[in-house]
Amino acid sequence: MHLLVTESEKTAAASIVDGLRNHGHEAVAVHTGNQALEAYQEADLVLLDLELWDMDGLEVCRNIRTASDIPIIAFTRCSTESDKILGLQAGSDDCLSKPYGFRELLARIDAVMRRVNTGNPNSYLVRGPLEIDAATREVRVDNQPVNLTRKEFELLHYLASRPSAVISRQKLMAEIWGDPVADNMGTRVSRTIDTHMSTLRNKLGSNDWIRTVRGVGFQFEAERKKQHAAL
Repeated sequence: MHLLVTESEKTAAASIVDGLRNHGHEAVAVHTGNQALEAYQEADLVLLDLELWDMDGLEVCRNIRTASDIPIIAFTRCSTESDKILGLQAGSDDCLSKPYGFRELLARIDAVMRRVNTGNPNSYLVRGPLEIDAATREVRVDNQPVNLTRKEFELLHYLASRPSAVISRQKLMAEIWGDPVADNMGTRVSRTIDTHMSTLRNKLGSNDWIRTVRGVGFQFEAERKKQHAAL
């Protein structure tokens, strides 16, 4: 796997690159946000320091996420949950506090890539007129393609794989974003999930696919949609 290390401190960057190479990865380092924006397309995953010299790392993250679904793991010297949430809201898949252990970094990389490579028995789902192919990450409604971002796809696939189950926002945050957010961060969690859910529903062309269970979370409405499609 090819990793792009975006780290402002050159000594730290070299150490990360050496460690990744010793574990069988291809890795290169850049030291500014502009360099990251020029190089990320060649990588399979981006490791992104949010404290960069030339520009805000959150802005770098947002710019990459706007153009690409490439996995991003962000780093921050701030250890509060609110700072991590900012990184997740900017589009990162995970957010680590500095300093961190290298074994933890490797574990986070593996976890993020497992979520990205959704290979499981539910790799192809048909829910009425909705088709979800996890192998190609394609979605179709009434045989028409639906263009989803990676997070939108993962949300839809996760819910559609568990028809009629009510899934909490905290569970979605843990499974899709890899961040088991504490209950006292509920407002920020709701904002992140609800923003993605609203966009997903709009792209699917209906709110009927995913029902909001007030005070709990969301439920994929497979049976209702099947009945609707049969009318």
